[in-house]
Amino acid sequence: MVGTLATIGYGLSCIGPGIGVGLIFGNGVQAIARQPEARGVLQGQMILGMAVIEALAILGFVLAFIQANPAG
Repeated sequence: MVGTLATIGYGLSCIGPGIGVGLIFGNGVQAIARQPEARGVLQGQMILGMAVIEALAILGFVLAFIQANPAG
């Protein structure tokens, strides 16, 4: 799989989840700083959002390997 287009595509697709996780936690910290009593609800939503984004990144990682070697 060295040098295939799938690895380049996966490398580029990691930019999106990286930005997404940064936005979620950056805005979450700002929201908690403005309204500390809502920390429990906000923290749960931040972790759920991060889990969804990371699941999509892992799915892209798996699909890159499947596309690179379709015969097995």
